[in-house]
Amino acid sequence: MLMPWRLLTINASPGIRLISGSTFSLLNFVPATRTIDAHLVEKLQHFVSNASRLFVVSGAGLSTESGIPDYRSEGVGLYARTDRRPMQYGEFVRSAKCRQRFWARNYVGWPQFSSHEPNAAHKILHRWEELGKLHWLVTQNVDALHSKAGQKRLTELHGCAHRVICLGCGTVTQREELQRRFRSLNPGFRAEAPAAPDGDVLLEDEEVRHFRVPSCTACSGTLKPEVTFFGDNVNKAMVQLVHDRLAESDAVLVTGSSMQVYSAYRFLLAAKERTIPIAILNIGPTRADHLAELKVSGRCAEVLSVIQPH
Repeated sequence: MLMPWRLLTINASPGIRLISGSTFSLLNFVPATRTIDAHLVEKLQHFVSNASRLFVVSGAGLSTESGIPDYRSEGVGLYARTDRRPMQYGEFVRSAKCRQRFWARNYVGWPQFSSHEPNAAHKILHRWEELGKLHWLVTQNVDALHSKAGQKRLTELHGCAHRVICLGCGTVTQREELQRRFRSLNPGFRAEAPAAPDGDVLLEDEEVRHFRVPSCTACSGTLKPEVTFFGDNVNKAMVQLVHDRLAESDAVLVTGSSMQVYSAYRFLLAAKERTIPIAILNIGPTRADHLAELKVSGRCAEVLSVIQPH
């Protein structure tokens, strides 16, 4: 079922209005969940207490509690609300028209996407790092919320949407700088759209056909968010770094991920092979349920807030 939408004015970019839920709250994109099983929470407390070098994998379910939509959440994710699918890497690099559509939609979505703040779960995980409980955190999210929360022992497995890379010369710049260039090139651009994951919005092709996309200021090359698109591969050196951090760990906790994407799922397979115990905190089933010794269904912030890192 499609969610009801209302218009939300975004002051950061004149002429842009995002459409959000008619009763908008930060939990609009969090799927419904049953009452949390207190016995399982006690088991999770025991799991965390027994870990001295905890390896955490976070996913989109952690950030939905900050108001960012995801792809797969039951009933409220993009796949449940629409028949739209994210742009593939091959489409982006091969087609100027696809890049135009991508950047126009990203331009509209950026003011709201970039304004989201860490929720209690992000802050708790940062606190665990400060206390020495959390050894390493691997996030599949590109929203920079872990960094905003202060996380240092962090790998952004799929990159970060707050950075832009030139496919020609490799120069990396800040996404906010590109937003200013978009505004300068498209002073009359107007759009209204419902929000989608990763800073995207749902616009029709006709609405973006006059949108102008700048090139790299250093070499005139093609600009791309410094994120791993669907159909692309994660950097091998980054994968090896994560495997190295996993080998130093004594427990794995998954928070807010269905683990459907192999780029992260591989680390749970490696943990199982190393006999490192795995616990999962997520609403709904995951690809890795059979690998875990413990599965808790619930909102990340709600559950983590009662877990003591001792």
